[in-house]
Amino acid sequence: MAILELKGLDIAVENVKIVEDITFNINAGEVHLLMGPNGAGKSSLLKTIMGLTPYKVVNGSILLDGKNIIDSKPYERVKLGVTLAHQNPPKIRVRSKYLIEKVLEKQYGPHVTPNHVKELIEKFNVSHLLGRELYFGFSGGEVKRFELLTITLQKPKLALLDEPDSGVDLDSIKRVANTISELAKHDTAILLVTHTGNIVKYLEHIDKLHIMINGKLIYSGVPKILPELLEKGYEAIAIELGVKV
Repeated sequence: MAILELKGLDIAVENVKIVEDITFNINAGEVHLLMGPNGAGKSSLLKTIMGLTPYKVVNGSILLDGKNIIDSKPYERVKLGVTLAHQNPPKIRVRSKYLIEKVLEKQYGPHVTPNHVKELIEKFNVSHLLGRELYFGFSGGEVKRFELLTITLQKPKLALLDEPDSGVDLDSIKRVANTISELAKHDTAILLVTHTGNIVKYLEHIDKLHIMINGKLIYSGVPKILPELLEKGYEAIAIELGVKV
């Protein structure tokens, strides 16, 4: 059974439809790329899966482990194993260490131990951030590393990653890619949004590619056209696929 199933999903904001007829599945341990130009609807889709406002499902379904979660609140989706790494997460006036402590309070099972947490903090190079207020004064790379740390600690069923390769340096992109590969090895299903494709060559594997333009999928399948997409761009690929943009 798929971890995530999107079936004929239409999304609206204030009664204006912005995403139409999205259908695809993600299985455990798979890495799916969702690509498209700015304004294509990629981030809107991720936020809708997470249950955030003002995005409203007007048709279709979102299934997690076969259960329709459209009516579930965001915190309920978190409990079910869904996480979202924002492109630009909101700044919060709590210490970063406090967030880590709260994440750990919710964990169950033997995968989190004090030594494991210490190792991860060192691995993500965020120990110097623990005394700061969350995301205040963080560099782009520090934001991405801290978000990925919290996601790794949660050991999610589904990780939604919004532009993790945007605004960060090469070392951070490599670290992000390595983390994604590690999550996949532990059966996390991953939906990764990128419009630049900077992270692509550092990922160990990509199972599916989805291309979105103007709120619609113009391609959904194996990533065989990815090299051509990165070379020629979205408009050229759309023309080759016979899609009007």
